[in-house]
Amino acid sequence: MKRNSLTTLPDNLAQKLPNLIELYLHSNNITCVPEAIGNLSRLQSLDLSDNALHVICPEIGRLRSLRHLRLANNQLKYLPPEIGALCDLETLDVSRNVLVCLPERLHQCLSLQCLTADRNNLTSFPRQLCQLHSLNELSMAANQLSSLPLDLGRSRELQFVFVDNNVHLKGLPSYLYNKVIGCSGCGLSGQVSDRAPQPLSLGNVSVHLPAEVKAIGSETERVGPLEELAMRALHRDTRIQLHTLIILGLRIFQDRKCPLIHRTVETGSFIAP
Repeated sequence: MKRNSLTTLPDNLAQKLPNLIELYLHSNNITCVPEAIGNLSRLQSLDLSDNALHVICPEIGRLRSLRHLRLANNQLKYLPPEIGALCDLETLDVSRNVLVCLPERLHQCLSLQCLTADRNNLTSFPRQLCQLHSLNELSMAANQLSSLPLDLGRSRELQFVFVDNNVHLKGLPSYLYNKVIGCSGCGLSGQVSDRAPQPLSLGNVSVHLPAEVKAIGSETERVGPLEELAMRALHRDTRIQLHTLIILGLRIFQDRKCPLIHRTVETGSFIAP
């Protein structure tokens, strides 16, 4: 039923097609989705891209078998919180809408692997979504983001993050420095081109930091970005002697109170993630 002139769906769709698995309705003129869509209990793929949707009914949360949901290029300002009930959801595309926020309950979609929210009006990324431990790709390009949660990227599964053209975004969380990152057109891009970050040195040890990662969080969060990144780089460099790492770790811990470095007094060692 794609590429037609549909403006709505029949209320008895589930009665006529109770075993429907895939429903492709993109490139129509659909303005609303009937509540009865929640009765399609076996539906795994739903594509409503390129329509004229302003709202999504909360009954969509009843599609417990849904794995792929595409809502790109509509007029959606909000997503229903019931979307968090989609435990098997793997792909969510809500790009090219007018979303001002993402539902916090989205973190309950523990199977989510790919989240695309490009070209919206998003100003923040809910910290709860850092709990999406299956998420592999996150794309939020061309929004109004000014900051990102410090926990973003902590999951090993998350490997691709794209935040290009968020002109108010001044810094990236340290966990992202070893991921594939797209950040061109952000506020930090100009800073990177203006001046390269200074290496952190201790004796004959000098660590050069990634130019793309300029800042972490804000001053009130008491996170020393260069020091933390240096610690991460040193932690992975087996050529540096242990006592040098200990001295450097203690200095950073004492001077910056870096929350990601933990000291063990009894052994004189430290642990960095």
